[in-house]
Amino acid sequence: MKTTFYMSLLLAGLHAVAHGQLLPSHHNGHDTNEHKHHAHEAIACLKLVPNNADFAFQFFKEITLEAPNKNIFFSPVSISTAFAMLALGARSTTQTQILEGLTFNLTEIQEKEIQEGFHNLIHMLSHPEGGVQLNMGNAIFLTEKLKPLKKFLDDAKALYQLEAFTTDFNNPMEAEKQINDYIERKTHGKIADLVKDMDPQTVMLLATFVFFKGSWEKPFKPEHTEEREFFVDAEMTVKVPMMYQTGRFDLYFDEELSCTVVRLHYNGSATAFLVLPAKGKMKQLEETLVKETVQEWSEHLFQSLVSLYFPKFSISGSYEITNTLNKMGIVDVFTDQADLSGITGTPDLKVSKVVHKAALDVDERGTEAAAGTAAEILTLSIHPTIEFNRPFLMLIFDRDTNSTLFIGKIVNPTITS
Repeated sequence: MKTTFYMSLLLAGLHAVAHGQLLPSHHNGHDTNEHKHHAHEAIACLKLVPNNADFAFQFFKEITLEAPNKNIFFSPVSISTAFAMLALGARSTTQTQILEGLTFNLTEIQEKEIQEGFHNLIHMLSHPEGGVQLNMGNAIFLTEKLKPLKKFLDDAKALYQLEAFTTDFNNPMEAEKQINDYIERKTHGKIADLVKDMDPQTVMLLATFVFFKGSWEKPFKPEHTEEREFFVDAEMTVKVPMMYQTGRFDLYFDEELSCTVVRLHYNGSATAFLVLPAKGKMKQLEETLVKETVQEWSEHLFQSLVSLYFPKFSISGSYEITNTLNKMGIVDVFTDQADLSGITGTPDLKVSKVVHKAALDVDERGTEAAAGTAAEILTLSIHPTIEFNRPFLMLIFDRDTNSTLFIGKIVNPTITS
């Protein structure tokens, strides 16, 4: 009988504040040594980028199949990081399944390179440029009886900034409070009540979280926000506060996928792609979206003066993702076949379930706009209007590492969870 451990993953809190003209990221005031260090880290995590992106879009496809016509919001980088850390303590087939489930080809990249890559990725994401706040972290909560190997704890601390805590799972309410308080504190209140109904048999819980707060390069003006209609589907319309501004935006019309893409930069190194499929074309987009699609959008963007309407909304996604990961080939770790002997030295440990929760706020706020916004003067000229008044996708990337921080599908912006 395997002892189970509960992976209460991925707590992603995102607060996005609104807009921007697309400018390349600038690095100011860094000395040469810092540049060299940055470059080394970038090279180390560069190897992970294609795999992490493949994992992100595969996971998105699975989640959309499980929850059709619902809001979706999750952090792929959070899920990847948690399972890469778990792979540190996995052995044999269990470890292979985890790494291959994260879409790594183990004939092309070694486990050591993967671990170093994630270590550098976490470091780079945790030290972003000014204007973006991004906190990532990992914590392990252990029953007193379970003694993890010193090597596992040392490696996990060094590579993943892991914090370890002793927890009394025999008292589930007390354990839940300890874990939820820790997560809530670390995500600045964005993720609350992550774990509930804990099994008293739990002996270890692994939590991974990411908190993001970004301000648009040019915020929307609150006085321009007005209630407008949002068409959830053919039968249902809701009223939403719709933000508005006229300006030069990076655009692309993807004729093949019948969607409009608008790219907005945050201050710092984060970028949002807002993707508005034509009516009835969301399913086609969900089924075909891959990293190459986003790459193509990036390469074909052009600047154009438009009137942009974008809803102000808050949503969160909460998922029990064990089945999703099963479909992606991560199977043994959840069964009595699990080999997590690298964590405790004995093979009697398995993951009981994996919980992922993510939250997103989008509103007008941001840093003060730079003086002299020429676009404001051009509001009388004739230009197209793009209004996000039907279901759309929102993809948030970190430009420095090319990491997919968050993927969201907003079907109904008035439903918060």
